[in-house]
Amino acid sequence: MNDHLHNATAELGVHLNDQVLEPMKRRFVDKDEVIDLLGVCLVGGENLFLLGPPGTAKTALVHDMASRFDGRVFDYLLTRFTEPNELFGPFDIRRLREGDLVTNTEGMLPEASFVFLDELLNANSAILNSLLMVLNERVFRRGRETRKLPLLMVVGASNRLPEDEALGALFDRFLLRVVCDNVEEERLRNVLDAGWRIDQRLDDVQVTLRIEDVKALQAMIAQVEIEPVRPLYVDLIHKLRNAGITISDRRAVKLQRMIAASSLLCGRTSALASDLWVMNYIWDAIEQREVLAEIVKSTIESVDATEDENHHPRAMGGAKPDADALSRELDDIAKRLGEPELAGADRACLQDRIGVLTSRIAWVDDGQQRTFLEQKVKELWQKVEATV
Repeated sequence: MNDHLHNATAELGVHLNDQVLEPMKRRFVDKDEVIDLLGVCLVGGENLFLLGPPGTAKTALVHDMASRFDGRVFDYLLTRFTEPNELFGPFDIRRLREGDLVTNTEGMLPEASFVFLDELLNANSAILNSLLMVLNERVFRRGRETRKLPLLMVVGASNRLPEDEALGALFDRFLLRVVCDNVEEERLRNVLDAGWRIDQRLDDVQVTLRIEDVKALQAMIAQVEIEPVRPLYVDLIHKLRNAGITISDRRAVKLQRMIAASSLLCGRTSALASDLWVMNYIWDAIEQREVLAEIVKSTIESVDATEDENHHPRAMGGAKPDADALSRELDDIAKRLGEPELAGADRACLQDRIGVLTSRIAWVDDGQQRTFLEQKVKELWQKVEATV
């Protein structure tokens, strides 16, 4: 691939981040982590598992992302009794009369670019093998019928983790996993406001990228230079295995795609140590998250990866605050302070939030961003004094 095409494809990654992921973050309260992972899995052509209770915007997030492209979305709530026809479509009656077993897939999973399967772990044996092929090979097979699918990404969700071996194989096909929970109580008002705007369609979503652009990015994955971080990656795999985190050779190979996807979303075609942040999301059990976070963080910091030019903003995980997220929180507070009938108790709560955010701003690495946020805080305190 020539340098011009190389750079143009890398720019697509930045465009996807700026025109798809960032607007989604402004629309969904406290879902930045999930949205970043949706972006990485989309570019990497892998599947994402969401663990969380109903009503935490899981379906809405997938539909919102799909609506920003010119592709189709298919979502379905699985039960123990779900049959293959409900996902893949019924046999074509006209062809059946001619003796051909051909599936009528119109409007069903085999025609979708984005698929969301809620309560994934309710999958029964009747659909399990078909789902495994869809997830692993992007192929639909039924009898003598075999179809290559236009699928870009599958998102699965459940409020529990697998308990038997058959479902463990299904869970294993989701390379990255993330918790998607209800937001903190102090952000409930923001959720209500955002939800109201979505329900009333006050924030129209526009198609900003073509499916062909995503396919170009996915094809570019193999061209990203992984070698600069491979020694560090190998060392990290060893450390995680020694800590009791199971990582098969197959998963270790596939995870390189996530590292490359992180690079492309930052507009780079060469991986950096900071791209290893994706390794925080390979847990099999909730209790592994803390172990992963500590080992991944120490690995990234061991090479001073925060000094990497244009590192992914999630590279520091919870260790360093996200300047963009802090800015959005300050904007939310400013909006609340502008309300004409703000109760005294609400004002006190907002003041406490400003204090908490101020302490987090002190840990923002970028001096220019930190100064910008500190100015916002100063203006907020002036606004608070003016409302007293």
